Amino acid sequence: MSKNKFTITITDINGSKHFYLSRIIKKIVFYIIVFIFFFLVFSGFYIKYLDDKLSDLSRKREDLLRKNQELIQSNEQMQKSIEEKTQEYAAIEDKIISFERALGLENEQNLTINDRLDNLKLTNEDQTKILSQIPNGFPIANKGVTGSFGWREHPLLKRREFHPGIDLRAEIGTPIYATANAVVEFAGYSDNGYGYNVILLHNFGFKTVFAHMMRRDVVKAGQYVKKGDLIGYSGNTGLSTGPHLHYEVRFINKTLEPLYFLKLQRNNISNFFNQERRVPWQSLVKAITQRQIIPVQKQQSFPQVQE
Repeated sequence: MSKNKFTITITDINGSKHFYLSRIIKKIVFYIIVFIFFFLVFSGFYIKYLDDKLSDLSRKREDLLRKNQELIQSNEQMQKSIEEKTQEYAAIEDKIISFERALGLENEQNLTINDRLDNLKLTNEDQTKILSQIPNGFPIANKGVTGSFGWREHPLLKRREFHPGIDLRAEIGTPIYATANAVVEFAGYSDNGYGYNVILLHNFGFKTVFAHMMRRDVVKAGQYVKKGDLIGYSGNTGLSTGPHLHYEVRFINKTLEPLYFLKLQRNNISNFFNQERRVPWQSLVKAITQRQIIPVQKQQSFPQVQE
């Protein structure tokens, strides 16, 4: 064998076979074997590295899928909550608009809902205060109405006249009660057809008139009375066709429909504001919610009313 060759001998059951290779080929084969060895070793480590990365990515993928599912559920709950809040807000908005219309308030676009709610804030205390200072309810036991408010044919004079109050059926001696807190402005006999009458001066410019009463000095001018206090008894004094109570509600020289005030209760207070539009309820509500008292005017003379 020459120096530039080497022999590879392969022996099996059939004998030995000799292969002669040059040294250059020998080196090439050696380098190939070394390369394959290192490649396999590196591939093993790299495959293990890729397996680890793949496992890590799988875990991250599972975490992301779980978080995505949680976000989907959270988003569904949020959307449901938004829809509920939107419906609640729309219902509140409708109520506010209805109340604003009832009070004669304009819906100003630059006001926030909190500002608008502040303008309409009628707490339980405010409602109680309104119902204690604005005439409401029947002054006597409700036995029916015998004469309505407005133009009518006078029962005695037989001519068309305006009836500024309402006539309530009552037997002589029926107790009469104040329909709101007040100061007695007048209590005595008048020659204008009212007979013995009592005039109560309430806050916020309201007055109530009780006519054709019995001659009994239950209250006196200047006396303070609360809602529900006894102020006298029904009678048949003055120009009257029979025993009854003539009842008026006035606001700054304006005669108002007493029937609205007779029916006024806490549960229909917003409808009441919408019925009687001759009173600036907006400023009155603001005065009450801000705890202000509007000074009442001094007594004005009443036109002669004959019944």
